[in-house]
Amino acid sequence: MADARWKSFALAAGVIGLDRVTKLLVERYVSLTADYKIIPGLFDIVHWENRGVAFGIFNDSQSSWRTGALIALSIAAVIWVSAMLWRAKRLDGLLCWAFALILGGAAGNLFDRAVSGRVTDFLLFYIGEHQWPSFNVADSAMVVGCGLLIIDQLRDNRSKANVS
Repeated sequence: MADARWKSFALAAGVIGLDRVTKLLVERYVSLTADYKIIPGLFDIVHWENRGVAFGIFNDSQSSWRTGALIALSIAAVIWVSAMLWRAKRLDGLLCWAFALILGGAAGNLFDRAVSGRVTDFLLFYIGEHQWPSFNVADSAMVVGCGLLIIDQLRDNRSKANVS
């Protein structure tokens, strides 16, 4: 099980690395007013600085507590998920992958928030006038990790129903 633990932490480190590289590229080569149409009518690369949390919630907040509170919550999440992975002997493979993706994503955004008080988002999906808030690699990893947690729960519920 120690092997699964180290693979999980390696995946988390890979997510952090990919997140950092992509954000650095966007910060360096994409201006805040740029809008690169990758798939017209569906997907653009943009450069948006998010000082809030998911979907820009609290982005416009002027509270002096905002950044500190978000950093504290992120640190707590990273510690909790790291502890879950450290006790990987209780987790099957799917849960190890799920928590590794969540850890990598949370740590990637935590790094940005701690260093600059903001997170760089750059992936923008839309159809016509309807758009999903922009996001980044770390956000994507956390969403996929949460999706794997849901799949695990559904899988457990089915196997319990089949046993009954």
